[in-house]
Amino acid sequence: MNHGLNSLSLSLPPVSFGVLRQRRWPRVVWAASLCAGLAVLSGCAGQVAFREGQRLLAQDHLEDGLTQLQQAINADPQSGEYQRTYLLARERAVTRLLEQAERQQAADHRAEAAQLYQRVQVIQPDNPLARQGLLALERQERQVGLLAEATRAVQSRDWSAARSTLDAVLRVDPVQPQALALQAQIAAQTAAPPADTGLRTAFRKPISIEFRDVPLRQAFDVLSKGSGLNFVFDKDVKADQKLTMLLRDSTVEAALHFLLITNQLEQQVMNGNTLLIYPNTPAKLKDYQELSVRTFHMANTDAKAVAATLKTLFKGRDVVVDDRANMLVVRDTPEALRMVEKLVALHDVPEPEVILEVEILEVSRAKLLELGVRWPDSLTLAPLATDTSVGLTLKDLTTLGSTRIGATVSSPVLNARKEDTDVNLLASPRIRVLNREKAKVLIGEKLPVVSVTSSPTGGFAEAVTYIDVGLKLEVEPTIYRGNDIVIKLGLEVSNIAGSTTTKLGGLAYTLGTRNVNTVLRLRNGENQVLAGLINDEDRKTANKLPGLGELPVAGRLFGSTLDDGKKTEIVLSITPRLVRNINRPEGSLLEFRSGTEGNLRERPAEPVALPSPDAKRAP
Repeated sequence: MNHGLNSLSLSLPPVSFGVLRQRRWPRVVWAASLCAGLAVLSGCAGQVAFREGQRLLAQDHLEDGLTQLQQAINADPQSGEYQRTYLLARERAVTRLLEQAERQQAADHRAEAAQLYQRVQVIQPDNPLARQGLLALERQERQVGLLAEATRAVQSRDWSAARSTLDAVLRVDPVQPQALALQAQIAAQTAAPPADTGLRTAFRKPISIEFRDVPLRQAFDVLSKGSGLNFVFDKDVKADQKLTMLLRDSTVEAALHFLLITNQLEQQVMNGNTLLIYPNTPAKLKDYQELSVRTFHMANTDAKAVAATLKTLFKGRDVVVDDRANMLVVRDTPEALRMVEKLVALHDVPEPEVILEVEILEVSRAKLLELGVRWPDSLTLAPLATDTSVGLTLKDLTTLGSTRIGATVSSPVLNARKEDTDVNLLASPRIRVLNREKAKVLIGEKLPVVSVTSSPTGGFAEAVTYIDVGLKLEVEPTIYRGNDIVIKLGLEVSNIAGSTTTKLGGLAYTLGTRNVNTVLRLRNGENQVLAGLINDEDRKTANKLPGLGELPVAGRLFGSTLDDGKKTEIVLSITPRLVRNINRPEGSLLEFRSGTEGNLRERPAEPVALPSPDAKRAP
């Protein structure tokens, strides 16, 4: 705040001032000189340390610069400028180091991240983010060791040790990608029957077939001879029904798939080279179709929302939600579970997050000029008291004369006052908010408003309500791909302009307010300044003698004028900085096959090998 004041007010008659006694003068001068010398030395030391601190901060020596600023505060604890500069510099340094540490941690540079967190603790020992960051690095270090141990167990096919180690990892981080990949690898290798390799080899064999109105059993015989597979039929399979199928340069897996779906059949793997064939009916599916139970732990989304999606896409499937653990339990076929896993991976992603750096500046300028002579503007006449103890009587009033009436005139005042006020009020909150969530900031006070109401018994009761007065900011960001952020912004600045008391004793306030509501679309790191919320007041008051006060130049001697001007402007600066953007899912998750409405079996992949010359061809 810069406050200039030049004023002179003389009232006639003048007032006499007392003088210090001369015998005390040397002692007073000595004490004052000593205090002044100490203040000058302290002020000089503080200024030197302050300038040195600013120089070191400009050269990116954060710790040394903050130490010098602290020394400046110690030298001059009453300096608001030193304290404000120190606090702002410390906040900027801590924020910058934390952002660098988070980037290094995200890039898996744990040593560099630990050094940055330790620097934050040197600057601000009680910083919770630095403490949490170091604890997260320790957990991450342990996780890396456990993952390495689990990888060695998988390579040595020690499934029990691998599972227990991965369980310890996933308890800390349920979505750890490497742990989930190892878990899926273990499940794939342990769930397959011992002779599954022979089944997969038979499925990949190339084949070309040509069936024209042949019985179903004959078609399976030809397929068995060409692949070496054994087929066992349910008693309800119609083996004598005729079929027609032409396949060239295909595989045994594809031929079996098309043979089953065109005849409303389903298969069940019995061992490495034997398949059970049965009708694709609800009753038979309940008898033969094997189901698995899979648990999905949600780390970034609500399990209920994912369950609603699964129940919509997979009608009639068993999906159980555990609200306490925020997890899903699904019981379905292996094919369906693979699709559920992909859908869960699409939903369970970290929510985008942004930090909004906001600076709100209120610039207030006031100028006041009062100049001139305020002459007496009233004359009071009153009869003088008599010597009798009775006081004035009606008879005394009839005999009043110029000697019996007292006159009172106010003293003239010479005004020469000038005031210049320049005030800057700054609020600089940093708001971290999730995507599509609202954040509110109130810098001010809650004003009580007392109202009086009548009660049913005939009396009166007081009720107190509170209204927000000050600076109120509301933001709601929406993050899009491509580092664009749309921000719904509402700013309101209010102040108490006056108050009145109602007839019943209630208190009513008059509030002055300025507000703005807008929607911004900014890039990551782009700054936007909103200005123009101006309140301009200009008042002029004159107190003059009639006639004489209107003279062009000499009128200043016969009157006094007061010019009062106030101008206030609100400036808002906002800069969004992405903490976490929208994760783009893998291409395999954006589109994948999900079978038919009645069967979730995926179609076999296209053959990659050319058919062998001895491929079987049915006559």
